[in-house]
Amino acid sequence: MEILNSRIIVRPSDYGRTLEFYRDGLGLAIAREYPGGTVFYAGQSLIEVAAHGGSGQPGTFDGAIWLQVREISDAAAELALKGIAIERAPVLEPWGLWEMWVRDPDGVPIVLVQVPEDHPIRRDQRWSPE
Repeated sequence: MEILNSRIIVRPSDYGRTLEFYRDGLGLAIAREYPGGTVFYAGQSLIEVAAHGGSGQPGTFDGAIWLQVREISDAAAELALKGIAIERAPVLEPWGLWEMWVRDPDGVPIVLVQVPEDHPIRRDQRWSPE
């Protein structure tokens, strides 16, 4: 199986409120819009906010959206200035990543991650010197 593209689809209970959160709160750029939805750039991935198909039950999404940022403390300050509640302040995790948690208006967990310069995730796994 060959995966050509990927995205996360969010089906919120309140489309306008969630659109505003991702566009204005998180500051994601719009990749495209279509009748009933908006697709955002999120680094090398996409997040699609669909205006249809949601259960209307907040907090029913069992996964999380993972967004890498350059500087976690800057991201925390920016979100605080925008009035976005930080559920869990930045913490250096045992696995070596700085993580901070917020939630979108429907309770979807979003982890903002800073990858330190010396972390193995920064190494190009396609090639190693012999």
